[in-house]
Amino acid sequence: MVELIKSRGVRDPLVLQAMAKIPRHLFVPSHLRDEAYADYPLAIGEGQTISQPYIVALMTEALELSSESKVLEIGTGSGYQAAILAEIAKEVYSVERLPSLAERAEELLKQLGYNNVYIKVANGTMGWPEHAPYDAIIVTAAAPSLPSPLLGQLKVGGRLVIPVGGAYSQELLKVVKTDPHGNYTTRSLGGCVFVKLYGKYGWKKEE
Repeated sequence: MVELIKSRGVRDPLVLQAMAKIPRHLFVPSHLRDEAYADYPLAIGEGQTISQPYIVALMTEALELSSESKVLEIGTGSGYQAAILAEIAKEVYSVERLPSLAERAEELLKQLGYNNVYIKVANGTMGWPEHAPYDAIIVTAAAPSLPSPLLGQLKVGGRLVIPVGGAYSQELLKVVKTDPHGNYTTRSLGGCVFVKLYGKYGWKKEE
């Protein structure tokens, strides 16, 4: 899996080490464990997925994390992306809309010894303002546009990685906040397909 990720251009040694270390098969349903290390997304229940390993690595590398980073994750899901982040960063704050997924992820992350991940059940498009500002924010579901609360919770110079676009295909964007007034630059990391980000600054349920 890691060799495939490297062959596709991911170079950050911290990301590659984390991907090599974390047992991905523990984060997928038992009947899919034979496919855990294949490079495609897998269903984890509740209409949600665990992203393909390459996309996890690409997004994590784009965050430019260090051992002092404070990260906000929107969409805990299986907890796998949070574990990757926790291997590298100092603190990971993760918001999950679905209580069953949040509970399962929290339990597994604790079993694996990740005491620097904090999970809450809430609407992810609002972020987690109590712990802002963040060095980096990662959004693991697709939004129709950039959620303004997330930009507001990012440090100047901070990085936001988020899929933005339509319901069935998106662009993976890296957004860098350039000043305290909320100005930013964006760069596309390529096309992607994610499940919808629901909430006040995301998709509405009927859409």
